[in-house]
Amino acid sequence: MRAAWFEAIGKASEVLQVGELDAPSPGAGEVLVRLHTSGINPSDVKKRAGSFPDLLGDGFVIPNSDGAGVIEAVGEGVDAARTGERVWIYQAQYGRRFGTAAQYLAIDSRRAPTLPDKTGFDVGACLGIPVMTAHRCVFADGDVRGLTVLVTGGAGRVGYYAVQWAGRNGANVIATASNPDDAATCKSAGASQVVNHRDNNLAEAVLDANDGKLIDRVIDVDFGANLLTSVEVLRIGGAIATYASAQDPEPRLPFFRMMYKDLTVRFVIVYAMPESTKAQAVDDIAAALTDGWMQHRIAHTIPLDDIVRGNEIIEQGAVRGAVILAID
Repeated sequence: MRAAWFEAIGKASEVLQVGELDAPSPGAGEVLVRLHTSGINPSDVKKRAGSFPDLLGDGFVIPNSDGAGVIEAVGEGVDAARTGERVWIYQAQYGRRFGTAAQYLAIDSRRAPTLPDKTGFDVGACLGIPVMTAHRCVFADGDVRGLTVLVTGGAGRVGYYAVQWAGRNGANVIATASNPDDAATCKSAGASQVVNHRDNNLAEAVLDANDGKLIDRVIDVDFGANLLTSVEVLRIGGAIATYASAQDPEPRLPFFRMMYKDLTVRFVIVYAMPESTKAQAVDDIAAALTDGWMQHRIAHTIPLDDIVRGNEIIEQGAVRGAVILAID
């Protein structure tokens, strides 16, 4: 099969290679998927660059956790009726070396939910890390109906879906964005108000957008950079759900201010979510795809052979929307 892989940690241009590998066979409880697309996410790029200890183990790694395709065979214990089913993939390259940047993937059947006929394979490759992370951030601390939720970086990969999940489920969503195009994107996704996160007094701008009232939740794209603002704008008993801290990876906590507000801080990574939470996200995604309300953005679709360029696009950090590899 045609596949991309790396045998050492390092720069994309130095370690990623594309060629022929043996196709896998499905084991017990697994399905064999002929992949049409593979999603490149920041966590995939960071793992290849060395953020995940002992990633390589005793061999090469086929990168990327998200993708979509068609089941061609099933292993023992899997209903044979799944053969021919269109599916999307999540958590392919976690705790194992074999991800979605390949023509074939053998994976636990539960990691390959059904993809509706009307949903493209490109969209299917967006559903794992971005959509499931956003779902966890929005719902981990309970129902959001009637609450005010601040989504920082509302035009980003996860933020864009968080705005949609929260707004669709009855929250008043305030998003942050730094330019008119991103502000329009946040509004189209369901934000009632958008503030500029480069404002010299972001906390004041957020409270003004909420008629001077403190807010209930923060879904945060950069925990360290935004922490003081989050603490200032949250009500007593409020919560922060965060999935990144790029500017300050080791932030200092204003402990007493956070304690006196009885704040909850939740760190979210899709791989470590409880299985029950993953299952609920899969069910809610299925309903969203069936109803057709969820919006998606594909920034780049490029051939598997150009995986280096795809990694470099992600690393540059300016892209809005998903970067998808077309396997065939």
